[in-house]
Amino acid sequence: MDYALIGKIEKAKIYSEEKDRINFDSFSVNITGENNPHHVEFKEGDWQCDCDFFTTRGYCSHTMAMERVLTDMLPA
Repeated sequence: MDYALIGKIEKAKIYSEEKDRINFDSFSVNITGENNPHHVEFKEGDWQCDCDFFTTRGYCSHTMAMERVLTDMLPA
């Protein structure tokens, strides 16, 4: 039995439940929209999306969806 691995699995469980341990610097995702897939990025506290709505408004349904998914995990 790999006791070191068991310890790591337990630690991972603790970390995943204590979301305040996780601080995002950047990430990128693809979201399948109703019409097209869209690329969304979060970097240094700022959102980017390749959809036309984001280009004109600075926010969109894709970035707002990610904010909802990551509730309480992103900086204010």
